[in-house]
Amino acid sequence: MVDFEGSKIRVVFMDIGGVLLTNGWGHESRQKAAKVFGFDYEEMDILHHFIYNVFEIGSISLDEYLDTVLFNQSHDFTKDDFKQFMYEQSVELPEMLSWVKSWKKQTSLPIFALNNESMELNDYRIEKFKLHDVFNGFFSSCYLGFRKPDPRIYQTALEITRLNPKECLYFDDRPMLVDAAKKQGIHAILHEDFENTKQILENLKT
Repeated sequence: MVDFEGSKIRVVFMDIGGVLLTNGWGHESRQKAAKVFGFDYEEMDILHHFIYNVFEIGSISLDEYLDTVLFNQSHDFTKDDFKQFMYEQSVELPEMLSWVKSWKKQTSLPIFALNNESMELNDYRIEKFKLHDVFNGFFSSCYLGFRKPDPRIYQTALEITRLNPKECLYFDDRPMLVDAAKKQGIHAILHEDFENTKQILENLKT
């Protein structure tokens, strides 16, 4: 349900993984990696959850992450091979990215990414999928030093854009992160499918 006036929206915030692209390094990708490379997924996943928050706020590099979760023992594959696999898991979701790029050319509204992602994966995804064609800037966890649902990531986006929360619209595919944005007073929408999000954006007065 849309409970805001489109004419009052002055900025759009949008998650990337689950909205425009697949997740950068979600559990499905890690499970696939375990099958492809032949390592113990459960063992790796425990270490992943131990270190991933630190990884996503940019405190450690991709190499340091991999040294912790996987290359703490010898394998018959290289770290470069594994990195390439990680990057290849990022693909466009059907229709959404190409449509948003087209819509961006027709609107005067600034659009900012508001996403959790590690530094190397975030940089790769921005360049690979030409996300500068969509976003005016990136409020990414790896750049800001804190991650959703930490209130500070939403507050920082509001402080930098100098807007009232009620003037902001935010899309995310995770209900918990939508709720976290709502607690900051932002108009937050759960992205469920292309058609619904497309209709909401088309109805904005731009």
